[in-house]
Amino acid sequence: MKRLQALWDKPEKLIVGLMSGTSVDAIDAALVKVSGHGRDTSCQLLHYVSRPYPEAVRAEIFQLFSPERSRVDHLCSMNFVIGMHFADAVEQLLAETGLPKSAVDLIGSHGQTVYHIPPGMDTSQTGLVPSTLQIGEASVIAERIGCPVVSDFRVRDMAAGGQGAPLVPYTEYVLYAQPDKNIALQNIGGIGNVTFLPKSGRMDSVMAFDTGPGNMMIDAAMQIITDGRESYDNGGQFAATGQAQMAYIERWLTHPYFSMQAPKSTGRETFGVQHTREIVSQMRADGISDADIVATITRFTAETIADQYRRFLLDHDTIDEVIIGGGGSYNPTLLGCLRELLGTIPVSTQEDKGYASDAKEAIAFAILAHETIMGNPSNVPSATGAAHPCVLGKLSL
Repeated sequence: MKRLQALWDKPEKLIVGLMSGTSVDAIDAALVKVSGHGRDTSCQLLHYVSRPYPEAVRAEIFQLFSPERSRVDHLCSMNFVIGMHFADAVEQLLAETGLPKSAVDLIGSHGQTVYHIPPGMDTSQTGLVPSTLQIGEASVIAERIGCPVVSDFRVRDMAAGGQGAPLVPYTEYVLYAQPDKNIALQNIGGIGNVTFLPKSGRMDSVMAFDTGPGNMMIDAAMQIITDGRESYDNGGQFAATGQAQMAYIERWLTHPYFSMQAPKSTGRETFGVQHTREIVSQMRADGISDADIVATITRFTAETIADQYRRFLLDHDTIDEVIIGGGGSYNPTLLGCLRELLGTIPVSTQEDKGYASDAKEAIAFAILAHETIMGNPSNVPSATGAAHPCVLGKLSL
């Protein structure tokens, strides 16, 4: 308790945020200096690394996503294996900054989501209940680095009736809200999600939800088409050689998820490899070229974002600016489609604003860990649907 008291009393803290997303391409680790808490939080990024998973580990994680192919002993083992890789990422971060482990006050680790069953998903045939599972054992990280670790952020929100996602709206509200602008912060990771920050400045007016697939379907299509030689469409170059087939996109937009009212969340279970495999197979059977397939899926991703804005944001208020983050911000073909669809609404990237897009979510979990330590609720019930604000996460000393 003395160590925790000392942590509470420090005016500035060095915190590492760790994130591994639905694309499972790498572990993002951000070292930040945090002062203040709640609305008075100030955060400075000191260093960032992205540490790719070894291919064998990445393949095993993907096995865990499939109820048909996963095994409980592999799940048990991978919980510790991923924890070790998260600790490796922290050690690499510290090695590059020249700081000792003792300099780190706290770590916030999102872990790796392996399954997510949000409220609203049809589970009538399975008997499953809304739940979520992130692995990457925090005790392994705490043992290796020697400081407290906050992990497992999503489960408390779900216990309170929420979606367990998205969780970044709290940090986005703290860091990005402006009194004279309605801002849409769009993340395009494996899944796309948006946070709408109203110029009213009120937390209970923040809206956030998953817009649908982000890079997930594009990545899966590239892997299928190239027999695993390419894991993503670098810079959207392959999509740029094709022509989007709008008839498919119009049909895909009738998926029930897009008409579902927010708060809502989705994931690999709905828009993952199996879904994409069926789409690629059907389009190939229809004689559609591989370039046109990737172009169509890329356009579809942009269309889902614009569609969700029209349905749930633009009928609510105006949008003065859209700021894009996540891996999709590096895909000019995708951004070009989105700018065309949004018309006069300015679209910029995190880099345009002087921020680091790749580090954004890792920074968020550093801040969320700090809020946990300080005893502050950090979910946004208007975004997740939880019954009340909650202090998130579990503490490993």
